[in-house]
Amino acid sequence: MKIDAFNHIVTPRYRDARLRMAPPEARLQEQERAMPALVDLDARFRAMDTAGAGYVQIVNTANPPVERLAGPADAVELSRIANDEMAELVARHPGRFIGAAACVPMNDIDAAVAELDRAVRTLGFCGVQIYTDVHGRPLDDPQYAPIFDHAAALDVAVLLHPVRGPERADYPSEPGSRFDTWRIIGWLYDTVSAMMRLVFSGLFDRHPGIRVVTHHLGGFVPFAAERLNEGYEKLLRAAQTRNEPIPLARDPYQYFRMFYADTITLGSVPALSCGLDFFGVDRVMFATDMPFDLHGGRTYIQLALQAMDQIDLVPADKAAIFEHNARRVFRL
Repeated sequence: MKIDAFNHIVTPRYRDARLRMAPPEARLQEQERAMPALVDLDARFRAMDTAGAGYVQIVNTANPPVERLAGPADAVELSRIANDEMAELVARHPGRFIGAAACVPMNDIDAAVAELDRAVRTLGFCGVQIYTDVHGRPLDDPQYAPIFDHAAALDVAVLLHPVRGPERADYPSEPGSRFDTWRIIGWLYDTVSAMMRLVFSGLFDRHPGIRVVTHHLGGFVPFAAERLNEGYEKLLRAAQTRNEPIPLARDPYQYFRMFYADTITLGSVPALSCGLDFFGVDRVMFATDMPFDLHGGRTYIQLALQAMDQIDLVPADKAAIFEHNARRVFRL
């Protein structure tokens, strides 16, 4: 079996609700026109069939997050609609969908915790997806600690997705991002920044068993891990005047290796090899990011499969990445 641990969907009632509630600048209809498999189940199944027999997905709700589409009250409603529909999807199509990650309204943290609880205890979800910031606030802000606390208590995985948009300028002199830098490079930066803040603020000391799954193979953490480690050592020397960071029980390098990661490198075997060398085979899971390519999801599926075919791993390691790691991480 091949379990796709990180891919995205927009279900029908959720689609209607978000179109009704979201501001025009969200450009949701443009997104849907470009990627029919995001909203059309038949188109999605056709793309999934290109992966061959035994390919299944753990689904989550597509970016943008509900807290960017609506105020707190409406975001709660959007989350409930999305989660109810994903639960129905998994129940109706067990041969296609093996699980789902909850959508939660992070602009109301109490409601987010309550919805996570409902999604796991009532709907049977195996994880929760959160984004790398909440309206510009970092995830290590104490107000967001309850979502990590509750995910740890429920023993469910936390999927971490980048969220930067085109309004975030690449340079202070410009009004917004150009050349899609916000997405092409900015998302990797946001992922690394969020991982760094979670590590340096002591998340893994508070919850050593928490399972945080990073998108896009952990951004560029595998490439920059030694730089992150050395940077923390310099911060410690300056901590007397800055009052940060808090002392950690281990070297940061060890904490960064406590994250999990997906295989999404858009087919780059050297990048996948770097990520596997850093995180280890037991912490990397197959994923495609479909349907966010130019060909209805088929391209990302094929690129992910080709990279796994070309990487130099023994069959047991490939089986772990394709299936067994996801079963362990998501408690499937």
